[in-house]
Amino acid sequence: MKNKQFILAARPVGEPKETDWQLQEPDVAELTEGQVLVQVEYLSLDPAMRGWMNDAKSYIEPVKLGEVMRAGGVGKVAQSRSSHFSVGDHVHGMLGVQQYAVVKDKGLHKVDPELAPLPRYLGVLGMPGMTAYFGLLKTGLPQAGETVVVSAAAGAVGTVVGQIAKIKGCRVVGIAGGEDKCAYLIDELGFDGAIDYKNTDVKAGLKQYCPDGVDVFFDNVGGEILDAVLARINLHARIVICGAISQYNNTSAVKGPANYLSLLVNRARMEGIVVFDNAKHYGEAAREMAGWIAQGKLKAKEHIVEGLESFPQTLMMLFKGENFGKLVLKV
Repeated sequence: MKNKQFILAARPVGEPKETDWQLQEPDVAELTEGQVLVQVEYLSLDPAMRGWMNDAKSYIEPVKLGEVMRAGGVGKVAQSRSSHFSVGDHVHGMLGVQQYAVVKDKGLHKVDPELAPLPRYLGVLGMPGMTAYFGLLKTGLPQAGETVVVSAAAGAVGTVVGQIAKIKGCRVVGIAGGEDKCAYLIDELGFDGAIDYKNTDVKAGLKQYCPDGVDVFFDNVGGEILDAVLARINLHARIVICGAISQYNNTSAVKGPANYLSLLVNRARMEGIVVFDNAKHYGEAAREMAGWIAQGKLKAKEHIVEGLESFPQTLMMLFKGENFGKLVLKV
């Protein structure tokens, strides 16, 4: 049986280009004991994938040249030599950008398509949702009545951060690109304010929507937006560094916060978060968030693009702000 897969062919300099990957069609490997063959149905496309392409020390090993491009996904078990999974089971794991994945059973988790649509296990009930849950609640420590600001607020992580903050009784302001995204944050998700960084001045927007300052900032963007928020933080504020998508394709040095002395003046804390640190508690978080979804307190939006062959162009939507909700590739 033939497979289709994208391998990493070159390490990108700045913005990735299509030739950084190569589409191959090898035979599907035979299973050994403890392995499962998964027919991949949906793939999660995330900003973190850009970092995985760099040959640099990070929280996870880089993808090696010639390896299948790393990606989380959901699919159906087609063959099994594992006592934990049967043919027909739906599973979630690091499946890679390919049609069929041969994976060890230790790296898979069963999911139930009757409880939620499969793409949801890549969004609010997957890595982005877990990132939002633990990053906000464990690191941001929001308290009722506080003001929480979220950058990339209309993205997969940001939408969940803002909604959980509202559930916890906070005042929430999102920073997003475009009128439609900002309207969605306020009208559909219940944010208290939204700043359109593409068409308005972020500093002026923060002054308008955060007159009493910022207590928690959940940052997915970095760069100038991080500096602008640091100018508005309150005493003992918490800044959660989840990502810096504005910096990922830089060909020069990453631009760090020029306004970092605000942390000293306000005795504030800035802390990075990596979702994998909380892996043993994913089940508890998923149950709580599933409960919020059932109660109508937590909404999800997926942006689904069809076709494995469109992977390189679809991934770049993330860095151009073209996706609206969790970006998912339907294989």
